[in-house]
Amino acid sequence: MPYPKGHKLKVRNHIITSAAKAFRTHGVRNISLPHIMKGAGLTHGGFYSHFENKDQLVMETCHFAIGDTIEMLQRIADKNKNEDQTSIEAVIDFYLSSLHRDQTEVGCILPALSGEISQLSEDIRQAYTQELQRFIAFITTMAGMNTADGYALVSSMVGTVALARAVSDAKFSDDLLQAGRVQAKQMVKVGSR
Repeated sequence: MPYPKGHKLKVRNHIITSAAKAFRTHGVRNISLPHIMKGAGLTHGGFYSHFENKDQLVMETCHFAIGDTIEMLQRIADKNKNEDQTSIEAVIDFYLSSLHRDQTEVGCILPALSGEISQLSEDIRQAYTQELQRFIAFITTMAGMNTADGYALVSSMVGTVALARAVSDAKFSDDLLQAGRVQAKQMVKVGSR
């Protein structure tokens, strides 16, 4: 009996979703294809009927994960903006929160991969670069900033999350997030004048 129409695409999306969760939490090099396939409820043998290799999966996962993060941040901006807080401030508050820091499996993939991307293939680096540019454009537009100020804002936000996740001292981690929120909001005020 043949699979229903769209089955292969559905399976492929399950694999990418599993990979996004795994890469966000453990990075690329520390995750095996069998782990990803198991997370998708599949056996390792089926991987190559969907992807040429792990690099292709990483590239497609970066695209998926950034799209997922942008959608999530847009929902947060739409839901939480009010007279006292702009959309970008709501995004900054969430992005630089303990919730985002601690829920790595659904958080932004940029802090999770930034330390190892330079050591991966040129194709993966190119895909990561394009997705970082897409994320910067999203944040820059929402903040009403010029591109250079948007670079600085995103660098500050991603770097703060990466450091807050890396340290072993919970209070220090919280302090980094708090300082990052204050600084990011100040950057928006200065950059959107």
